[in-house]
Amino acid sequence: MNTFLCMAGSATVQFISVFIIFILVLVITYYTTRWVANFQKEKSTGENVKVLETTRIAQNKFIQIVEIGDKCIAYAVCKDSVTVLAEISKDSLKLSEDNKEAFSFKDFLNKAREDEKDK
Repeated sequence: MNTFLCMAGSATVQFISVFIIFILVLVITYYTTRWVANFQKEKSTGENVKVLETTRIAQNKFIQIVEIGDKCIAYAVCKDSVTVLAEISKDSLKLSEDNKEAFSFKDFLNKAREDEKDK
């Protein structure tokens, strides 16, 4: 009986140890992922090139409106090629405030939670 309690206690200690290690790995992974994302974001941000809008037209085929400097250009982006479609005047575009700001997953998640509460 005494041996059984020692084995049960040992199994509990092992489980708690593995659980703590698992949590530590998750925390390290979370912060590493955030660091890498911020590093890549800083590397890829530029003042002169902005993607204003992207629309899927088929599998692996998109039309993008890109602002380069003070010009807006429409591109067709396919799996193996990029084709310039036309230069578009900025006045003819309908830009919403959502397109001007960066996508925020936190805002999206909060909106989803609010929508769920409303149901």
